[in-house]
Amino acid sequence: MAGPSALWEALQALLPRTKEELKLELGEKVEGSVVMLLQEAAELFHGGQRRECLQTCEVLLDYSWEKLNTGPWQHVDKDWRRVYAFGCLLKAVCLCEPPGDAASVAAALKACDMGLLMGAAILGDILLKVAAVLQKHLLSGKRPAPGPSQELLGTKKARSDHMPIPDVMTERTVPRLHCPSLQYFKKHFLVPGRPVILEGVANHWPCMKKWSLEYIQEVAGCRTVPVEVGSRYTDEEWSQTLMTVNEFISKYIRNEPKDIGYLAQHQLFDQAAELHRPGLNPPHMLCQIPELKQDISIPDYCCLGDGEEEEITINAWFGPQGTVSPLHQDPQQNFLAQAMGRKYIRLYSPQESEALYPHDTHLLHNTSQVDVENPDLEKFPRFAEAPFLSCVLSPGEVLFIPAKHWHYVRALDLSFSVSFWWS
Repeated sequence: MAGPSALWEALQALLPRTKEELKLELGEKVEGSVVMLLQEAAELFHGGQRRECLQTCEVLLDYSWEKLNTGPWQHVDKDWRRVYAFGCLLKAVCLCEPPGDAASVAAALKACDMGLLMGAAILGDILLKVAAVLQKHLLSGKRPAPGPSQELLGTKKARSDHMPIPDVMTERTVPRLHCPSLQYFKKHFLVPGRPVILEGVANHWPCMKKWSLEYIQEVAGCRTVPVEVGSRYTDEEWSQTLMTVNEFISKYIRNEPKDIGYLAQHQLFDQAAELHRPGLNPPHMLCQIPELKQDISIPDYCCLGDGEEEEITINAWFGPQGTVSPLHQDPQQNFLAQAMGRKYIRLYSPQESEALYPHDTHLLHNTSQVDVENPDLEKFPRFAEAPFLSCVLSPGEVLFIPAKHWHYVRALDLSFSVSFWWS
């Protein structure tokens, strides 16, 4: 690990050189008193008064946090998110002033992650750059040698005795193709909106050999991420919390918790777009773990869409056996790539929507009320008549889920999936 002085120099090189450059252009919704606090924080930082700067940052963070958590997320003015990100930035850098120890650097990285999760981009995405420097500083020693992910599948699985694996042979299964041409895929699946499993498309991705619990902890363990707690997001007791990847793995994967924890629809890999997970109003989540992104590839078939490559939304879905995404639909085309473990998936055509009994509320209008594997047919009688396709998705396989297709997903093992949403 490099010394505190080297870290400080690396961070200083990223920051604007003058207090005049270290400022935000904010709209009228941010009070003048807050703008003055921002200016004061910048002056204290450039004046070498880091302790006082840190105290001012905490005031800014406390006040802007209240603004971020008042009312629905989509109604939060972006300038308040920028204020919050600015406070996180200066807090992180001040914590690393020599002789900053490992605990201080870890606290600084958490501050960066909070700014990335709850804030908005400022000063040329500077939080991404600072976080990368801090993570590199914290990563010391040799990483575990890449190898088969038997460690993943050998981890404790508290629910293995009572998690049935559906007999998909008795169901109508999703068709499979080995590396079809772009033209064939477009004509027979994309245009008509037919699901298909693509084999041989992702087998060569480095994640298929490299990813294990140890590897994920090594490259991402110190990063703070949002975790869903509860069986499914439609349950009343469902909630969200923030914790490090190490804490998530320790609490929800290596041990036998009462609740299920799920790192779901999180953009570990790429810059954020709008999120579509039903029932949620989460913040934008920016690129966090470039080491993991290097281990995956965007499927070539995404080039058949209308958008640019940078408009593709890449999400991570990481959790223990038993995590469930209730039956729901998304507005974009979706490639779901399985990196580790297996998932049981059911797919229903948009034409069957009435028989799937969507929720009446706007928040959950794209989510079914039916518990797919334990349906109440007295309450939802038409559900039994709705035809569906099913599959067990295994590592190296990619499932094409057409836009608006209803899909239900349950993890049969400790699982890591990557989804690609494209238009």
